[in-house]
Amino acid sequence: MTELTVGSQAPDFSLPRDGGGTLSLSSFIGKPVVLFFYPKDDTSGCTAEAVAFSALADDFAAAGAVVIGMSPDPVKSHDKFVAKHALSIPLAADENKSALEAYGVWKEKSMYGRKYMGVERTTVLIDAEGKISRIWDKVKVPGHANEVLEAVKALPASS
Repeated sequence: MTELTVGSQAPDFSLPRDGGGTLSLSSFIGKPVVLFFYPKDDTSGCTAEAVAFSALADDFAAAGAVVIGMSPDPVKSHDKFVAKHALSIPLAADENKSALEAYGVWKEKSMYGRKYMGVERTTVLIDAEGKISRIWDKVKVPGHANEVLEAVKALPASS
């Protein structure tokens, strides 16, 4: 597993998304992309994070950025999650975990002494040229979407 670093090329992906169709990183070249990785649809922290990013979707769009959520949940689960919480951001379904592994967020975790594999809540800001501009790992949800929005606004304008 490669450790991603600021300045490195963001790994491309093409994955099924909620509502049908696919999301490919390469289709957003020329725009900054906020990629937030979360463990599971409709759990408290993940819901709070997705709702916060959705609430700021217009602000991200005004700043020229695209926000994408990604988890290993299937599309059907994403569809229910989007409908239940009126989410306005696309969700990519990485059931085979190829993108999660490429971004280094599929990790061994531990809860109550039990070890298991899961998604470490992480957000990656990718600039308009497809390079990693910033990485937030072990994200704490409160205030996070606002912090990411400020980082997007601080990106140098693409030439």
